[in-house]
Amino acid sequence: MEEQHTGTSPARGGTPWRRRSGWGGGGPSRWRGGPSRWARSDEGAARSRWPWRSTLLCTVFVMVGSNAADRFQEAGHTQLGSYGRLLLLLGSGLLLWRQRYPVLVAFGTAATAMVYLGAGYPYGPVFLTVALGCFSAVVAGHRGAAWAAVGMLWVGHLLVAHWLYRWLPPPGDGADGWGQEVPVAAWAVAIVAVSELARVRREQWARERAERARAARRRADEERLRIARELHDVLAHSISVINVQAGVGLALLDSHPEQARTALTTIKAASKEALGEVRQVLDTLRAPGDAPRAPAPGLDRLPELVEQAAGAGLTVEVEGKAPPLPPGADLAAFRIVQEALTNVVRHSGSRQARVRLEREARALRLRIDDDGPATGADAGGSGNGLAGMRERAAALGGRIEAGPRPDGGFRVLAVLPLGAPPAKSHEAEEDR
Repeated sequence: MEEQHTGTSPARGGTPWRRRSGWGGGGPSRWRGGPSRWARSDEGAARSRWPWRSTLLCTVFVMVGSNAADRFQEAGHTQLGSYGRLLLLLGSGLLLWRQRYPVLVAFGTAATAMVYLGAGYPYGPVFLTVALGCFSAVVAGHRGAAWAAVGMLWVGHLLVAHWLYRWLPPPGDGADGWGQEVPVAAWAVAIVAVSELARVRREQWARERAERARAARRRADEERLRIARELHDVLAHSISVINVQAGVGLALLDSHPEQARTALTTIKAASKEALGEVRQVLDTLRAPGDAPRAPAPGLDRLPELVEQAAGAGLTVEVEGKAPPLPPGADLAAFRIVQEALTNVVRHSGSRQARVRLEREARALRLRIDDDGPATGADAGGSGNGLAGMRERAAALGGRIEAGPRPDGGFRVLAVLPLGAPPAKSHEAEEDR
C-alpha cells in the first residue's frame, strides 16, 4: 500500500481515493482469470456450486487490507471497530451468492460499501466487493443492474463527500473538491468496462462452442448419409440379382436342374460380394481412422457390373471409356451406374440397357437408358436410390437428371466434374 501524506485533513471522497488507488487498480488483474473459468464450465454446474474458495480469499484480503488502512492512514477517520468489521464481513459474505443472485449481490455490496463510507471508516479494499459483485452481474447478463449499482454507490459518495459530511462522522470533516471526483468516476467506469469485456468474451466462447457442436452434428449427419447410401447401393443391387436368380432357380429346379445350379452359383457369388462390401462399410464404423482393407469400387469394375446384370437377365451395352477419375468421383460414378442398372432390373420391363460414358471439357457425362416399359407404381427408382444418386453427384458439384424419355423407357443422366471437389465436400472427406 502506497502512502502519500499531504498534511491536510482527509475527506471521505477526495484524497483517500487518490492515495489508495492501488486498491482499485489491483482488482482487474485478479478478475482476468474469471471469464475463462466460467467459459470452460457448464453454466448449470457453475450455478449449482458455491464459490467458497474465492469468497473466503476475498474476505481475508478485504479484512487484512482494511485493518492495515485503519492502522497506517493518517488521522481524520473513524476507527475501524466491531461495526465496521461487521460491514466488511457482510459485503464479502454476499459474494457467496453472486452466481445464484447476481443482481441482489451487486446492489447489496454497493449498499454495504456506501454505509461503510458514510460511517467514516478508512478507505481500503472494501470496493473490491463492489467490483466483484458488479462483475458477476454483468457476466450473468444483468448489465443494467450492474450499472445501476455502481451509479448508486457513486451518487452516495457524492452526497457523503459534498453534503452529508456535516452530520456524519468523523467530527470536523470538510467537503471535498469536485476535481477529486474524476478518479472516482474513472474507477467506476473501469469496473463496468472490465465486466463488459468479460461478458463479451464469454458470449464469444459460447458461440464458438455452439458452432463446434453444430459442426460435429453436421459431420455426423454427413457420415450417416454416406453410410446409408453405401449400404443401400450395395444391398439393393445384390438383393435384386439374388431375387431374380432365385426365381429362375425355382422355375428350373425340376425341369432343368443344371440351369438351376447356374442360378444358385450366381446367387452365391452375388451374396459373397455383398457381404464383403457390407463388411468393409462396417469396418469403417468400428475404426473410422483406419484405412480401408480393400480399395473402393470404381468404373474399372464396370465389366463385373455388366456380368452381374447379365446374370439377372439384363443385357448391358457399354459405349465409351472412362477417363482417370479422383477416388471420390470414381466411386460415385460406379454407384450411380450400379443403382441405375438395379432400377432397370427391378422396375423396367426391358431386358436391355445402355451405358454411355462421355468426357466433356472438365466433366464426365454418364447416361444410362432402357427402353421400358415401366412395371410398377415406383418405376424409375424414385425412392432412396434416386435420392442417393443425387446426393452423390451434389457432393462432387455435379448433377443428376432422371425421368421418362419421350419415346418411352427411362433415362438417368449424370454429370460429374473431373476437377477437385468443392471445399465443403473436401473438408467432409478429411473429417472422415
